[in-house]
Amino acid sequence: MIEKALKGSRNYWLWIGLLLLCIGVGYAAFSRQMWEGLTVTGMGRDVSWGLYIAQFTFLVGVAASAVMVVIPYYLHNQKAFGKTVIVGEFMAVAATLMCMLFILADMGRPDRVLNVLLYPSPHAMVFWDVMVLNGYLVINLVSAWTVLGAERKGVPPPKWVKPVIYLSIPWAFSIHTVTAFLYAGLPGRHLWLTAVLAPRFLASAFAAGTALLILVTLVLKKTTGFDAGNEARQKLAVLAAYAGAANFFMIGTEFFTAFYSNVPAHMHGLQYLFFGLHGKSALVPWMWLSLFLGFGSLAVLMNPKLRQTSKWLVAACAGMVASIWIDKGVGLVLGGFVPNPLEEITEYGVTLTELGVTLGIWAVGILVLTLLLKVAVTVKKEQEA
Repeated sequence: MIEKALKGSRNYWLWIGLLLLCIGVGYAAFSRQMWEGLTVTGMGRDVSWGLYIAQFTFLVGVAASAVMVVIPYYLHNQKAFGKTVIVGEFMAVAATLMCMLFILADMGRPDRVLNVLLYPSPHAMVFWDVMVLNGYLVINLVSAWTVLGAERKGVPPPKWVKPVIYLSIPWAFSIHTVTAFLYAGLPGRHLWLTAVLAPRFLASAFAAGTALLILVTLVLKKTTGFDAGNEARQKLAVLAAYAGAANFFMIGTEFFTAFYSNVPAHMHGLQYLFFGLHGKSALVPWMWLSLFLGFGSLAVLMNPKLRQTSKWLVAACAGMVASIWIDKGVGLVLGGFVPNPLEEITEYGVTLTELGVTLGIWAVGILVLTLLLKVAVTVKKEQEA
């Protein structure tokens, strides 16, 4: 079926060319990083995770959100999600691939990832993170491709694929739970030292990932004429709204716990992010923008009349994605490092090299998603014809 991705309109090939150009920029930036080391990034002793891990954290949630269409379609026989489920599964494949590429970029020496496989340490969360990410990538790619191939031939999918699809459901929860444990297992970082981090990760994943899935289906409708169905989009919008509300509720509980207990170490991270600390306030405008976009998006998604309008739905979904990207990526990652355990403040500034590598990795993911969706849309249209 892959040959279907090699045929397309002029605009399709212009889009592919643009993505390849971005990948070239990313490769050049990564080559510089490999040659000169991580000193070309904004990371250092006090802030050892930056833009790369921020992208990784956000994209793990995007990958996990595929379960929001798999569960209703395969477990509850909701036929409205029939055209959306393949989009969600392929989006999970692209997001998981980007997650692994961002980990490699952050390591400085990508070859060292082999140590995780050659010398496994089951007590280390990194080992489990590598295992669940690779497993989730294979599960979604194999199951989605097999079902799509069966649809193309007009035959039922093989019996073995159903258990694989069911396995993807708990696996989706596991990839983001393990990611949360990577943070929560570091006792010196008080912003992350909370039992609510894993459910907060899942809630934000189901909000932002589902909103992004809605946007992708709308882009497909606009560019290819393939319509996943308004009923599916409206149901997904409701899911994104309630997941977003749960996410912001848990953020509120973090504020209560930190400030009501009046424990300085728990307060400082939130103070730095939202109000500034000791004259340092680089992230304050971003965090308040995140809250503004998040609550504004919730107001639209909770209103049935507004979310029925395409323009309002697009704005709300884009706002939800941006809000959670800022909070979960930029805020959560940097807020755990600033201030450090010695209560010193070293602010992080992203460099052009990091931006170049990030652009390239996003382009790789979008290219993979484009090719997979080109195949899926072509097969679906042939079946309809």
